[in-house]
Amino acid sequence: MLLLVLIRFLADAGLYESQDQAVSREEVLGKLDQTVKAWIKKATRVSGYGEQFVQEANAKIFTFGSYRLGVHGPGADIDTLCVGPRHATRNDYFFRCLHDMLAEMPEVSELHPVPDAHVPVLGFKLCGVSIDLLYANLAHVVIPDDSILHNVDEQAVRSLNGCRVTDQILRLVPNIPSFRTTLRFMRYWGKRRGVYSNVIGFLGGINWAILVARICQLYPNASPSMLISRFFRVFSQWKWPNPVILCHIEEGPLGLPVWDPRRNFRDRGHQMPIITPAYPCMNSSYNVSSSTKYVMIQEFTRGFEICQAIDENRATWDDLFEPYPFFELYRNYLEIGITARNEDDLRNWKGWVESRLRQLVLKFERYTHEMLLAHPHPRDFSDGSRLLHSFYFMGLWRKQTAQPQEAEQFDIRGIVNEFKISVLAYVHRREGMDIEVSHVKRKDIPLVCFSWWSTSSTFFQNSRQEQPCCF
Repeated sequence: MLLLVLIRFLADAGLYESQDQAVSREEVLGKLDQTVKAWIKKATRVSGYGEQFVQEANAKIFTFGSYRLGVHGPGADIDTLCVGPRHATRNDYFFRCLHDMLAEMPEVSELHPVPDAHVPVLGFKLCGVSIDLLYANLAHVVIPDDSILHNVDEQAVRSLNGCRVTDQILRLVPNIPSFRTTLRFMRYWGKRRGVYSNVIGFLGGINWAILVARICQLYPNASPSMLISRFFRVFSQWKWPNPVILCHIEEGPLGLPVWDPRRNFRDRGHQMPIITPAYPCMNSSYNVSSSTKYVMIQEFTRGFEICQAIDENRATWDDLFEPYPFFELYRNYLEIGITARNEDDLRNWKGWVESRLRQLVLKFERYTHEMLLAHPHPRDFSDGSRLLHSFYFMGLWRKQTAQPQEAEQFDIRGIVNEFKISVLAYVHRREGMDIEVSHVKRKDIPLVCFSWWSTSSTFFQNSRQEQPCCF
C-alpha cells in the first residue's frame, strides 16, 4: 500500500517522463552518435591517414549518470561519454574540431566548452535536450574492464569512470527496481531541500546514487518506503568522516591513485567521503565543506523525524518536501552579483563563478577557524530588471560553542576581496564580465527570491543562533 502511495506521489510530482519524451531522447542520442562518427572520420582524414583507415575509424557514445541508472525525469540532461581513437586528441580535435561542427548545426544551442574542468566537458543542447559530453581517446572503442585504463591520462580515467561506476552500482544493489524508486525520491527531496549540487559543495547525482545503494545493501529486502526512512536514520547518525563504500577498495594492477587517507594527506581532509565502487576508487564528494556537511546532517535529521511522524500518521510525504526556507533562516547574507555583455559570455561566466563559490565557503571556514560558516544557495537568481545579470546568495551564521562567550565580530572584507581577485583571474574572462559581492540583511533580500521558497516546515529544527557579523 505504502509503495503504491509513494509511486503515485512521485508520478504526481512529474518525475517520470512520457513515452514520447523517452523516444525523443533516444532520437537525440542517435543524432549525437551520427555526429561524432562523422567527426571522427573528419579528424582521421585531417590527421593524414589513408582513406581506408578513415572509413574504419569509429567513435562511440556511452551514457552514464541518471539516464543510465534509469532515474532521469522530464527535462533532465543526459550525461554522455564519447570514446574515440588515440589520434583524436582532446584539445585539438574534441574541443576544437567537434566544437566547431556542433556550432554549425542549427539543432545545437547553448554550446559551452569547459576544457579546464576537473573532468573536461562539452555542454550543449541538441534538439532542446541538454547534453554533457565527456571524451576519452584510447586504443579501444568498448569499455570491457580495468585494462581499458592502460596508458590513458588522469582526465580520461575520470571520464571513463562515469560509465564504469554507474554499471558497477547497478551490479552491487540487491534489488534494482527498489533502488531506482528510492533514488528518484531522494534526488527530488535533495533538490527541494536545497542540498543537491555537487559544484556548490552539497551532493550531486553520483553521490546520492551511492548513498542509496549502500542503504539497499544494508536492507536488501526492504521496500522503497522503508529504505527512505532508513536512509535518513542511517545518515543522520553516520560517523563522518568514516567513508561510505559499496565494495572493498582495490589497489588495482595499474598503480593509479585510489582514495586512502592513511597514505594521501589530501584525503584526510575530506568531510563526507562517498567512495566510487570502480577502480580507481575515488571520493565523489570531495567538494563537501564543514558548512555544507552541517546543513546536510540537519536535513537528514529533519527527514528522519518526519518519516517517524509519517509512520505514526502525524505527517505526510508533502511535509518532507516542503521547500527549504533559505531566506528566512539568517540575519546576514552575501549577495554575489555577476554581469556580462551577452548571453554566451554570461553562461560561461556563471559556470566559472559557480565553480569558485565553494572556495569562498572554504575561505570563511579557514580564516575564522570554522567559527563563521557559510551556507551557499544552490541556484542563481535574476529579477528581470537588469539584463545579463545574475546573483547568488550565501547565508552566514556563527558556529555555536559549548562554552557561552561574548559574540566575536568578524571582518570578512579581506576574505571577500581575495575571492574576487581569484574569480577575476579567469583565463577566458572577456570585457564586461564583472562581479560584485555585498552584505545584505534579510529584510533587504529581493522579493523574487522568495517566490522559490515557501515558509519553513513545522518539522524544521532551527538550531543556528542568529547573530550579526561585522563586515
